[in-house]
Amino acid sequence: MEDKAASEALVPLFKLDRLLNQDQGGRRVALLGSIDDKPALLTAERAAFPSDIKTLEAFHKCLADVKNLGTNDIYHWYLASAGHGENSPPDLKLNLISPCTEKHIKKYSAQGVRMVTESPQIYKDHVRPYIAEQREEGRLDWVFNILEGRKEQEDIIFRDPGQNGAKDEAFLLAPDLNWDRKTTTSLHLLAIVERRDLWSLRDLRKCHIVWLKHMREKVIEATVEKYPEIEKDQLKLYMHYQPTFYHLHIHVVHVMLEPTSTQAIGKAFGLENIISQLESMSGGSDAGMADVSLTYTLGESHDLWAEVFQPLKEGTLGRHG
Repeated sequence: MEDKAASEALVPLFKLDRLLNQDQGGRRVALLGSIDDKPALLTAERAAFPSDIKTLEAFHKCLADVKNLGTNDIYHWYLASAGHGENSPPDLKLNLISPCTEKHIKKYSAQGVRMVTESPQIYKDHVRPYIAEQREEGRLDWVFNILEGRKEQEDIIFRDPGQNGAKDEAFLLAPDLNWDRKTTTSLHLLAIVERRDLWSLRDLRKCHIVWLKHMREKVIEATVEKYPEIEKDQLKLYMHYQPTFYHLHIHVVHVMLEPTSTQAIGKAFGLENIISQLESMSGGSDAGMADVSLTYTLGESHDLWAEVFQPLKEGTLGRHG
């Protein structure tokens, strides 16, 4: 309760600096500001948002009945009312990142998008060292908080200890912070593996096929058991590449969830397709996704575009680091 009250007290302290982005048909905004002179990033969703700063300032001031849904490290999420009247039902889902980093600001800012092809050699020489650097900077603290039982334990839908108790196959299923926890047609869950040597789909190999099939089966069973109004064929499972965070996880969404760029070709790789690709690969059990070329989208503000793929395009690419 103490954490919840402290988290809810943060939103009124947010001081708006500028609009970073407006997407999903104008129903979602990313706002950059500060709390106690430290950078903070607030996202909010509603019917439609204006883009002029004065109206956005007025919107923030009229927020009412801010109720914390959860807090983990620098991430906070809420339901709130736009202040239409006393006891108005929540009509906003708020996500707050405080303090936010330069990488958060880049991610949420409007930017151009490029299609890139990452060969196994580019992955080995440039992308994997980049991923290793990101993991060393403490950006996975919120994931480890969940896995190690410090945060969000009340939200965990299902824990699997692994087939026959194999610890390297254990995983858990929990709501994604972007879901409002009540609208089933916008359901969004995350299946997060407990082992820490799998950073992205690039680390998956033929030896993981049976485990991936087991995870898929257990995730779907646990989801429809928790939400009986959803049927098995109404669920879509995929992985992102590049992912938002480099610890292997699977997105579980309702098929009716509004398609966004995060579900588009070039960003989302279907779990069934990954399994099929692994099954059709030649080679032994160690052959895997690190051995194939992947084509995907990158924002122009992403470090990998600036440090790898733009120099590659311009013929100026050296070795990473």
